[in-house]
Amino acid sequence: MRLLGGGMEVMKTGFVCLYCMISVMSAKIIQVPGDFKTIQEGINASESGDIVLVAPGTYSERIKLKAGIRVRSFGEKSKGGLDDKRAEKTIIDGSKVSEESPGVMMAAGATLDGFSVTGVGKYDEERWRRSWVNQGADQAHEHIGVFGVPGIAIEGVDCSVVNNIVHHIGDTGIAIRGTEGAKCAPLVRGNICYRNMGGGIGSLDGSAAIIDSNTCYENFYAGIGHKNASPIVTRNTCYRNIRAGIGVSEGACPIVRGNNCYENRKAGIGIRTGSETSPIVENNDCYKNEMAGIGVDDKATPIILGNRCKKNGLAGIGCRDGASAIIRGNFCESNKEAGIGVESASAEILRNQINLNEKAGIGISGRSFATLVNNICLDNKLVGLGIPGEAKVVVAGNSFSRHGGMPPMVMVGTKAKVTMTGNTIQGGGIAGVMLMGRLTAIDNRIEGANGGSGIWVREGAALTRKGNEIKGYKAPVRGEKP
Repeated sequence: MRLLGGGMEVMKTGFVCLYCMISVMSAKIIQVPGDFKTIQEGINASESGDIVLVAPGTYSERIKLKAGIRVRSFGEKSKGGLDDKRAEKTIIDGSKVSEESPGVMMAAGATLDGFSVTGVGKYDEERWRRSWVNQGADQAHEHIGVFGVPGIAIEGVDCSVVNNIVHHIGDTGIAIRGTEGAKCAPLVRGNICYRNMGGGIGSLDGSAAIIDSNTCYENFYAGIGHKNASPIVTRNTCYRNIRAGIGVSEGACPIVRGNNCYENRKAGIGIRTGSETSPIVENNDCYKNEMAGIGVDDKATPIILGNRCKKNGLAGIGCRDGASAIIRGNFCESNKEAGIGVESASAEILRNQINLNEKAGIGISGRSFATLVNNICLDNKLVGLGIPGEAKVVVAGNSFSRHGGMPPMVMVGTKAKVTMTGNTIQGGGIAGVMLMGRLTAIDNRIEGANGGSGIWVREGAALTRKGNEIKGYKAPVRGEKP
């Protein structure tokens, strides 16, 4: 009986495979303009499983797909695979169409593969250039994250949007929006989105897309933007966008992994607006952005792991305005402000490598709360650790060192309360630690090279110390009251 049961399962599997083969064989290939003059006419004549194959040319229309069909431009490489140029040759131009509809409206299970989509809405070159100059200062926040009339619209469906070029759209290039009671987890892969008056790709309202290997540049807002959505965002390249390369806001919780964000007018990756905005940001490269490599703002709560942030205009990683971040295992080098900066925010800063930044290795300012464990701060130009604000900070097991220079390695401001245990501090100029606030120092090693003081206690400061090893300074401790 068991053998019979197994045989029945094999027979069932065989019937399923046969059915699939018959379904594929029965699928039609509808050619445009061979069979129908317009793409939409070809779509209207199709059924689920059919392929609408479109020859190179410019098609002055806006199209609405049907469920389960594949709309594909013509072109193959001789060795198989897709011709990278076919999207450039096969153009959907919505500029001569009167209705206010997206350039392409996707449907459940449908695929759009290998087109240029343009001419939907008004692209405003003068406005774009003005915003580029002022870094988006004239952009109204309420317009960011609006679905609008995009080049390609994905609304409440699973589908595939691959290998397309979307440009000079009056709104977002590719917009993805969830709808109540419907699954919306499309695949958006290998597209190029540029010079759109919204974002390059926008993921909104509960959608959970896979956004992979796209290139988004010179868009009016972010290259890839998120609002109240949870996509997986991997291997994308976002550069020279007026806002962030990748923007995460208002309850969005994406996984942002393995992306390359550079030369954006704001942050490489910007995270903001509310404690429910809680992305995982991992293994990204953020460099030469005009603000932070990764910027966290306005009560957001990200986890930031293993990123590389170099040569950015502000901090490598910045956290401010009530945000609360876990910052672990990142590499921050040669940024114009701190490697990692915290301003009126909370942060756990763990096992980061922070080198050669123009100001502090780690800077903690405002009314902040921070825990620093096992970080390495090497050759930052001013201080390894600077705490000028009204902060409460625990510093344990870190290494702060510098070759040459007069500033102290660690500076504790007048309103700061700091506990330092088990740290290594090497190479401070006038002091290993400059103390103006309150410090409890236990079992630290402070080593100078004929500098001023291991710990310099300024007027009004308070020091509690035990078990520290201090050498290489003219005075181990200066200014301490008996």
